[in-house]
Amino acid sequence: MSPAERTRAPSPLWTFGLFRSELLTTFRRWRTLALLGVLAAVPVLVGIAVRIETGDGSSAGGGGGQGPAFISQITNNGLFLVFTALAATLPFFLPMAIGVIAGDAIAGEASAGTLRYLLVAPAGRSRLLLTKYATVMAFCLVATLVVAVSALTVGALLFPLGDLTTISGTRISFAEGLGRALLIALVVAVSLIGVAALGLFVSTLTSSGIAAMATTVGLLITVQILDQIPQLHALQPYFFSHYWLSFADLMRDPVYWDDLVKNLGLQALYAVVFGSAAWARFTAKDIAS
Repeated sequence: MSPAERTRAPSPLWTFGLFRSELLTTFRRWRTLALLGVLAAVPVLVGIAVRIETGDGSSAGGGGGQGPAFISQITNNGLFLVFTALAATLPFFLPMAIGVIAGDAIAGEASAGTLRYLLVAPAGRSRLLLTKYATVMAFCLVATLVVAVSALTVGALLFPLGDLTTISGTRISFAEGLGRALLIALVVAVSLIGVAALGLFVSTLTSSGIAAMATTVGLLITVQILDQIPQLHALQPYFFSHYWLSFADLMRDPVYWDDLVKNLGLQALYAVVFGSAAWARFTAKDIAS
């Protein structure tokens, strides 16, 4: 960091302006809108598929609502489409979208030749990196809510709504079910902060946005495959994706918190480790573009 960078002290208002600018820039990109469009389409496809399959009055799926596979309950209550859509998008679609946005955060600016100009402004590398990470986390929340809102809309249009039965067999009101759906969406969004930190770290290692995005998505797929190999059961609890589907425990009565707490703690650990690594790399990096 140059002496000029160290002497600058941006005001909190300026920092908020930088964050607002990053948000607008990110959500105005066609790539971002396309990713959100794909995520919104998944619940539509699932809802239509279930509607067609159950058009003769039969029941969809055969899981009986066990675990995260709520698909067999959708015909009884459209709210279950929210849980099904989140379970369907969390293993790949949601983290892939986060990987693309996070991988492009720093590397994309370097590739476009704008990173140097951003650092000329009174931001400082640490503040700029934190703003980028905050923007990626905002995208995590928006992407998850897009899936949830799309699923709720489709579920309300194609299936009945009302009181629902939890995994434990107890009945809860529609309002409470809606509250749990919102809580599940928030948990899913928080479950992605580890991927966001990993992608941001990868983004500081290269000046190619495409390479950073491809590497992040490749690591995501690799971890998902490793998490399914029985011989690696001793390591799997440390993979960032291992407890992702624990959000289903929020649909139990009483709620099972063990795996949920493990998931949130693991995501915090990944955020700290890879966030620190990204900061160490970015603050020492020679910015040439």
